[in-house]
Amino acid sequence: MSKFIYLYRGPATPMSDFTPEQQAAQAEAWGQWIGKLGPALTDVGAPFGQRMAIGDDGSSPEAGDLNGYSIVEAESLAAARSLADKHPFLSEGNGRFQIDVFELVPM
Repeated sequence: MSKFIYLYRGPATPMSDFTPEQQAAQAEAWGQWIGKLGPALTDVGAPFGQRMAIGDDGSSPEAGDLNGYSIVEAESLAAARSLADKHPFLSEGNGRFQIDVFELVPM
């Protein structure tokens, strides 16, 4: 088994900007996905807050649109990808959001 990190990318809306009903719907969707994965979800992760980027030339380019992460355990990259089926971050269906999946390899 290998560990894989999901990096959430897109113009996510902070939970504080949602109505109470939208917050409840988001919490329910995430709860269902978390429950579906069970022990394959080794770190539910966290959203990212303030951000900045540092260039190799000392500049401060605009930070990317990463919004958070989760870590899963799976047999392969394809299996890690399948764990993202019906993921709440991908529920909009308009192509504005994506999950980048990377295997975490030992140093």
